[in-house]
Amino acid sequence: MKIDVNADMGEGFGAWRMCDDEALMQVVSSANIACGFHAGDPAMMTQMVRLAKVRGVGIGAHPGLPDKQGFGRREMAFSAEEICQQVVYQIGAITAIARNEGVRVSHVSFHAAMGNMINRDEALALLVLQAIYRLDPTLIIFCQADTIIERAAIKTGLPSLTLFLADRACDAAGRLVPRGKPGAVIKEEGAVRGRVRQFLQEGTVTTVEGYHLPVRARSILIHSDTPGSLALAKIVRSEIEACGAVVAPAAEVLAQ
Repeated sequence: MKIDVNADMGEGFGAWRMCDDEALMQVVSSANIACGFHAGDPAMMTQMVRLAKVRGVGIGAHPGLPDKQGFGRREMAFSAEEICQQVVYQIGAITAIARNEGVRVSHVSFHAAMGNMINRDEALALLVLQAIYRLDPTLIIFCQADTIIERAAIKTGLPSLTLFLADRACDAAGRLVPRGKPGAVIKEEGAVRGRVRQFLQEGTVTTVEGYHLPVRARSILIHSDTPGSLALAKIVRSEIEACGAVVAPAAEVLAQ
């Protein structure tokens, strides 16, 4: 079995860096590259693309709201048309940089508040996914299973790859525990290893209430801004390989 390991990358600006992107790029198989709105700039985007090219890592657009100060985690009042324009603009930017480096963008992963806004509005999700389809109907949409975004991708005809979040707790309804609440972000090595092993062997995750919830996913997401993200990514990859699976980019996972 092949499974993808993806992380949000290039989430800095100028001299500021969120994590050791170069080291993280050696562990993951897909990189969601910030496109300049919530983080990132042309130089950083180019550097991420070049690193991904050298490592054979899948290149993805990671569009967010235009809010560097809030790191794209604050919802903002934009119309559906404006959200579509922002998504197209950001995918276009990373696509141009990738093409100039002789590679292509393979997937799209929405960031934080932008993703939350799209994922609770069926009409908005359909408009955004239709705009992406017009750009490139082969772009893979990263999303959680049984969500509005996944349904919109299916309806639009875009391929999708569903995610398991190794470093975020969820409740019995499958919703992520909000950041800031106790236990929302999982950092302890033993807990991460156990979650990944349970997901791979049983196809479930233990919720904050203690229930075993079925998980349908083909990619494991690591948030680069989680403290110790590099160590977490290495843990995830080692557990995948220990279970006999192969880490591969999203396009290869869907092709198997």
